[in-house]
Amino acid sequence: MSGWSEAEVELIIADYFQMLQLEISGANYSKTEHRNSLNVLLRDRTEGSIEFKHQNISAVLINNGLPYIKGYKPRWNYQQLLEEKILNFLSKNNSFEKNFNDFVNPKIEIQPKLIQFKSWNVPPPEKSIFKEPKTNSYKPIKRNYLEMEQNNLSIGEKGEKLVFEYEKWRLINEGFPKFAEKVKWISKEEGDGAGFDILSKNKFGMDIFIEVKTTTLGKETPIFFSKRENDFSNEKKEKFNLYRVFDLKDQPRMFYLNGRFKDICTLEAINFKGFF
Repeated sequence: MSGWSEAEVELIIADYFQMLQLEISGANYSKTEHRNSLNVLLRDRTEGSIEFKHQNISAVLINNGLPYIKGYKPRWNYQQLLEEKILNFLSKNNSFEKNFNDFVNPKIEIQPKLIQFKSWNVPPPEKSIFKEPKTNSYKPIKRNYLEMEQNNLSIGEKGEKLVFEYEKWRLINEGFPKFAEKVKWISKEEGDGAGFDILSKNKFGMDIFIEVKTTTLGKETPIFFSKRENDFSNEKKEKFNLYRVFDLKDQPRMFYLNGRFKDICTLEAINFKGFF
């Protein structure tokens, strides 16, 4: 089958953003209905091909610091044409910036007591071999909305509270109630400069240091961390754990990984500091 034409790419991008707009606003919509409508327009494309292109679009959005549709997990091997068309689409549709701001500041109500901790811990995603595609330097979206969402204090606090309650539940459930009493919410009690958020215990009573990163999106969403957090993960690599809380708004779940950041995820340097 021949490669996607520019017209086909533009059609699927426009449809994807219609769905994304609905998802961010909390409106109900059917991916199947959208796919069926696309099938009429893209007659030479299989459902699998359309699905794959949706996942490519998610990858482009993540790579540009933008929210994506959770049901389409990112596939990174996309062509530069797709990114160019997406950035061109966004440059002509500035109204989506309001949707991105709504994504950063969602209304979320969570009651930790109602969370089924027994089933909320899931396997982590596979560590990807990420190679950033060559792109144009021009970016119509100047903000990293994924980083802004992670830095939303309300979102972060809700994720940390869930982990705090989960750790107490875990230790009690494992038969160590005395250890559960020693779990501390460090970032709340002492500030966020410690390099981790929650101080907990393992079954031997030894300290474990937990850094919590929270998103309303899926578990493949990248995380952002400070030099202090990275240094601390290097210093305490055996006792350092990343707890990734995801899908916070709809169905909070998490996965955890033990070790240094450079061992548990693929790192990308995105910030620089200049001294004079």
